[in-house]
Amino acid sequence: MNPGVRVLVVDDDPQILRALRINLTAHGYDVALADRGAAALRAAADAPPDVVVLDLGLPDLDGTEVVEGLRGWSTVPIVVLSARTDAGDKVRALDAGADDYVTKPFGMAELLARLRAAVRRAAVPAGGVGEAIVDTGSFRVDLVARQVLRHGAPVHLTPTEWGILEMLARHPGRLVAQRDILREVWGPGYATETNYLRVYLAQLRRKLEPDPSHPRHLLTEPGMGYRLQP
Repeated sequence: MNPGVRVLVVDDDPQILRALRINLTAHGYDVALADRGAAALRAAADAPPDVVVLDLGLPDLDGTEVVEGLRGWSTVPIVVLSARTDAGDKVRALDAGADDYVTKPFGMAELLARLRAAVRRAAVPAGGVGEAIVDTGSFRVDLVARQVLRHGAPVHLTPTEWGILEMLARHPGRLVAQRDILREVWGPGYATETNYLRVYLAQLRRKLEPDPSHPRHLLTEPGMGYRLQP
């Protein structure tokens, strides 16, 4: 059960809204509904959710616009739920700041697992191996404050971006295997979804590296994993 976890479901299909409201409520979620993108943004601002389930095909806004609107002020986990199966649509949604992508038709058990993983990623406390602060010279990762500073200013990261960076920062200078990052950040069922990591490492480099096309700190070991080089 998920007592107190507020989920905002955004979809223009009344049957899907009804089915998700019934199923999520039965699993202990506090459910809010919106059938338009603008209504979703207002609802999120009025009562910030703990996780968002978002359809891309909305009548007033494209779902990626909703993701971008939320990311302007919130790090809430966003799980896209869409009939669009093209890889380009998935990459655009993830690039905009979504944390996961589920394709319709979907199984309720899978969606529930993805929601639990998204909420867990957003709530994982810092800790584990390594120092409390990792300073690369270009940016500083504070594992206790759960914050990244670049040139002294905080950098806005999504929960998934933070989850990846936190895991690398707990093992500075050491190779962290792709499958280990995927299992910890996304969950046990995602150990082979390496395309997710490519998208998110590119986003982290754009936000943190002095020259994202020639990274000095967020390094790829092809076919193996990644390392944070201080």
